Amino acid sequence: MKTEEYIILIPARKNSKRLKGKNKRMLLGKPLISHSIEYALNNFSKNQIWVNSDDIEIKDITDSYEVNFYKRDDNLALDETSTNSVVFDFCKYLISKKIKFKNVITLQPTNPIRSEGLLVDCIKKYENSNRNSLMTVSTLHKKFGAIRDENYHPMNYKIGQRHQDLDDLFYENGLIYISSKHAIINLNNYISEDVFPYLTSEIGSMIDIDFEIDLKYAELILKNQDYL
Repeated sequence: MKTEEYIILIPARKNSKRLKGKNKRMLLGKPLISHSIEYALNNFSKNQIWVNSDDIEIKDITDSYEVNFYKRDDNLALDETSTNSVVFDFCKYLISKKIKFKNVITLQPTNPIRSEGLLVDCIKKYENSNRNSLMTVSTLHKKFGAIRDENYHPMNYKIGQRHQDLDDLFYENGLIYISSKHAIINLNNYISEDVFPYLTSEIGSMIDIDFEIDLKYAELILKNQDYL
C-alpha cells in the first residue's frame, strides 16, 4: 500500500438546508467535521489531508489540526453543486500547485462513523482491483416501491412475496470514496463506470447526518464503541 500516492479530501460546504451549519455541529464534544479529520490522521500525514470549504469557521477548525485548507469558490458551494464538480476543481488546484498525487480519497464529514481498519482495507482492495475508483456500499434488503396517482407500485418485488425471497440490492453508503487522478481529470467523474463496490455492513453505513435526529443517533452509537 503506497500511502504517499494519496490525498485525503474532506468537503465541507457552509450552508445546509436541512441542518444549519451541520459540519460544525457538536457530536460527542467536537465539531462533526473533526471526526473525519481525526480519522484521516490515523492513517495519513497532515500534509496529505485537505479540507475543502467556503466557510472560514471551518478553516479555524482545520487550522487547529494543522492540516491543509482549500478555500472553495462560492459558485461551488451552491445547493445544486455536485461533489464531482468539487473534486474536479480541487484536483485542478493540486495540479496547478504541482502537488504530486495519484489518487484522492473523499471522506464526507456527514458520515462520521467508520471502523478503524476500513480505510486501509478499502485502499488494499482498490489497489488490487485495477479499477479507476472504489466506493463503499451496503446491502438494501427492503421491499420498496413508488406512489403514483395515489397508487402504490412495488419496484423490487411482487405483492405477497416473502421478504426472505427478495434479491439483494445495494446502496451507496457514503463512508469512503477512492478515485484515481485519471478518473477525475480525464474521465471527469470521481465515481467511474468501473467503480469497485466495497461491501460493508458496519453500523456507520446507517448514519448520514442530515437532520437533528441523525446527530442523536450517531452520538448514541459513538457512546457504545463496542458496536464499531
